[in-house]
Amino acid sequence: MRKRQQLGETVIHGIFLLLGLITVGCVLLITVYLVLSGIPAIRRIGLFDFLLGDTWASTAASPSFGILPFILTSVYGTAGAILFGVPVGFLTAVYLAKLAPPRVKAVAEGAVSLLAGVPSVVYGLVGMLVLAPGVRKLFHVPDGSSLLSAIVVLAVMILPSIIKVSVTALEAVPPEYEDASLALGAAPVETYFRVSVPAARSGIAAAVVLGVGRAIGEAMAVMMVSGNVPNMPSLFQSVRFLTTAVASEMAYSSGLQRQALFSIALVLYLFVLLINAALNFFLKRDKEG
Repeated sequence: MRKRQQLGETVIHGIFLLLGLITVGCVLLITVYLVLSGIPAIRRIGLFDFLLGDTWASTAASPSFGILPFILTSVYGTAGAILFGVPVGFLTAVYLAKLAPPRVKAVAEGAVSLLAGVPSVVYGLVGMLVLAPGVRKLFHVPDGSSLLSAIVVLAVMILPSIIKVSVTALEAVPPEYEDASLALGAAPVETYFRVSVPAARSGIAAAVVLGVGRAIGEAMAVMMVSGNVPNMPSLFQSVRFLTTAVASEMAYSSGLQRQALFSIALVLYLFVLLINAALNFFLKRDKEG
């Protein structure tokens, strides 16, 4: 009987190891493919001209392949979505996990789950038909398809990830922590923010990482509300993100233009890796501290 248990554990261990190796192998294959596909265009265009050039005209008679507008737009758009989405998602998660009545919590969690299941093209459609005209009328600008509209859509899209993961992390905090704080005379709200939230810090940080990944990698919804024009980023001007730059031209690209699009994908991939590495570094430093 014991030998069978050991054999079963060995088999399960081998299966888990195999699945882990497959995951790592997929990441390595994607990395190698993007590097091999993206480097040729960077060599032909020049690294500084490619990364710091402010003009993208891939189909012109004298083509130009500067992606600085795409990089800055992605940075500003992601930062804006985090600035609006993270506080709203975090406070909503605290309310649902600690303060909401059971009926309100059930309804709100169902709505959040429904929000998570909405396809990105639906977000883009609603943003294009409702948000963009609203921005145009509210701020009296020629076109509501702008960086501001993209930020609002991205902020809404990252809410489900932040709320659901943060609620799970907050509910996993041992109740003894809160009981001890309340016994010492702390108010319930003070206990939640000074005891429960720090205890669930790693889970909340993971929620933010998921939100950042969703914001950086979104293409379809952003393409529909941002105007998809390769301008330098401005809040009320049509812009183009790194993701939408690849998606909008890949279908008809060829030659150096196609290679440049793979180079954009490589830059986006490295951008995501750097953000994840930075967040993991700060999380590990906080745990060690």
